[in-house]
Amino acid sequence: MGLGDFLREKIRNFLHIEPAANKQIVIQQRLDLYGTIARNKLWYRGDSSELSDFFRQLEVSPTMFWKASSTRGMEIRKIHTGIPKLIVRVLTNIILHDYNGLTFEKPTHEERWKKIAKENKTDKLFKRFMKKLLIVGDGAFKVTFDTDIAKDSPILEYVSGENVEFVYRRGRIHEVVFLTTYTHNYRCYIFKEHYGYGYIRYELLNENSERLPLNYIPQTKWIEGEGVTFDTSVMLAVPAIYGDSEQFEGRGESLYEGKSDNFDALDEAWSQWMDALRAGRTKQYIPENLIPRDPETGKVIKPNAFDNRFIAVGNDVSESGAGNRIYNEQAAIPHDSYLATYISALDLALQGVISPSTLGIDVKKLDNAEAQREKEKTTLYTRGNIIELLNTVLPEVVTAVLCADQIWHEQAVDKPSVTVEFGEYANPSFESQVETISKGKTGGIMSTEAAVEELYGDSKDDTWKEAEVRRIKEEQGIVMMDEPPAVNADGVA
Repeated sequence: MGLGDFLREKIRNFLHIEPAANKQIVIQQRLDLYGTIARNKLWYRGDSSELSDFFRQLEVSPTMFWKASSTRGMEIRKIHTGIPKLIVRVLTNIILHDYNGLTFEKPTHEERWKKIAKENKTDKLFKRFMKKLLIVGDGAFKVTFDTDIAKDSPILEYVSGENVEFVYRRGRIHEVVFLTTYTHNYRCYIFKEHYGYGYIRYELLNENSERLPLNYIPQTKWIEGEGVTFDTSVMLAVPAIYGDSEQFEGRGESLYEGKSDNFDALDEAWSQWMDALRAGRTKQYIPENLIPRDPETGKVIKPNAFDNRFIAVGNDVSESGAGNRIYNEQAAIPHDSYLATYISALDLALQGVISPSTLGIDVKKLDNAEAQREKEKTTLYTRGNIIELLNTVLPEVVTAVLCADQIWHEQAVDKPSVTVEFGEYANPSFESQVETISKGKTGGIMSTEAAVEELYGDSKDDTWKEAEVRRIKEEQGIVMMDEPPAVNADGVA
């Protein structure tokens, strides 16, 4: 046996490694899907009393700001900053401001869609859809018909994720179930609408999930049979799922996912700062004989705790009475420390979602224009993810609506070809673009056509850009001429 084999044998005998014991680890999940959606909605609503009531009923750490209770006599005002609502509203406005409409391959489809969209007020509908999608994380559009509301066109609705279930088959959505709660004779009933490819089925359940006849309550007596069938290539529901939730399989992810603790810390930092300002207000020390009194009764007037605080001190009983004077004191408030804490909490709350500059927050006053644009990159990434989803969802919504309209009027199903157009966001200034493109053009690495395309992008149509290229070349002395016809050996064209 060699020296190396001898040493390896000794080490093997010396080290005896026991395998890890197979232990079961139990983690208690505090909120289910509907509880998580309720929490996200409360963050968006931004009512401090609702947030306090909600978190006090949760089995979470009592040290959380919105769950903690103040000691009697040392109450602190809990203030909500409103940042969660601002995030969703600004992102929604950015997306809708850049939305340039739909492009159809067939004019007949475009004309019919414009009429249906006007009756359904899709501008307001898409705005509500965007807000709910970013707050909840998912939901679905559904197409229905109600002759009492719209006699000749389908009705487009958006249902938020708390009232929607997705049925998957081999990783793909096979069916969308819409839930509606009805109350009759002080009892609750759940009405389910199963939207699948080529069918819509209805189902009525009681509180114990027992199936009931559809005419059991007056709200569902309008249904004849158990559903309808149509072309199996069409589903009159379009799911909209943003992101991918790690907690709930097959569901979307809210913008607020993983941000609840950050929002809580941000509210605490701001509330603590405001409480310090209130506690550090100027205090007046007044001798007892100088305290304001009621002229009728002579009693001391009780100070207002908000705007007229003073502290009574003993009188100067010396002959001169020189000590009987009013003097003020004010605590030194560390504003820089509170500001640094607030900015750090704000950065954590916005991290990975949206840039502070997008919200109009300038935490560094010395940033130049280029630095401000760099900060917008986080917003660009989030915007890109949302637009990627809309490029898929909106054409499917238009297709479902137009196919439903064709089925309703007993026409052959003709699926439209639709594309969504969005403008640019946070582009550099026109002057900086001209400077950059001019350098590329004069350097011989960019053609006139590429320069015009890069400079104007989607702001001008192709016809205008072709004419602009022709005008530029003519000004530079480049004349565009038709190619002469070919000449044969006999000199005849």
